[in-house]
Amino acid sequence: MEKLDVLYEDNQIIVVLKPQNVPTQSDDSRDLDLLTMVKNYVKEKYNKPGEAYIGLVHRLDRPTGGIMVFARTSKSASRLTEQFKNHTTEKIYYAVTENLVKYKKDTLVNYLQKNEKENIVQVVPMSVTGAKKAELYYEELDNDGKHSLLEIHILTGRSHQIRVQLANIGCPLYGDNKYGKNKSKSTNNLGLWAGKLTFIHPTTKEKMVFMSMPDTTKLPWKNFKMEKYFVR
Repeated sequence: MEKLDVLYEDNQIIVVLKPQNVPTQSDDSRDLDLLTMVKNYVKEKYNKPGEAYIGLVHRLDRPTGGIMVFARTSKSASRLTEQFKNHTTEKIYYAVTENLVKYKKDTLVNYLQKNEKENIVQVVPMSVTGAKKAELYYEELDNDGKHSLLEIHILTGRSHQIRVQLANIGCPLYGDNKYGKNKSKSTNNLGLWAGKLTFIHPTTKEKMVFMSMPDTTKLPWKNFKMEKYFVR
């Protein structure tokens, strides 16, 4: 079993790094998922009888890696879920695009609809039944002449939102086989990383801030000096 990378833990929460290409929770693939990994870790470390309680309060797409917080009690799960629902948390993503963005800073607003049959999300007119508003803000931190490195702030939180909205402006994520233009260009490293997470501790009310860089020995991150963006 892949070793769980724990950034912080106490009796109410546990903050871990989700590896890329690991599902957040159990899915049809039956591959080992992060929720199960966290449950197993807590059960073994604290010698818990039966299945350990772990509350899932937010998600990351399977190809996306980065910081996630889980609740260790139902009270904490409820309070954290409320924070994510009300967007009082701050989630910052880092993305590398296949093409250069036209504008150094921009807010993207689209309406999205999930195509369940093909398991993709599409940009649709606002008038389409079931369309959900998606909004994000990005800033280009750097580029290498072919790819832009972006810092992204999610303002809504929709399935595949970053991938779809950037593809819609002609800048699909590096290595995105689902929304990229060159779908035959296979890679295990999607250029998307949840690098910073801020929330209020559910019981102590302390502001919790976590940062973690992607693997800078691998593409696409090794093309950029990522460490300068992770200074406290």
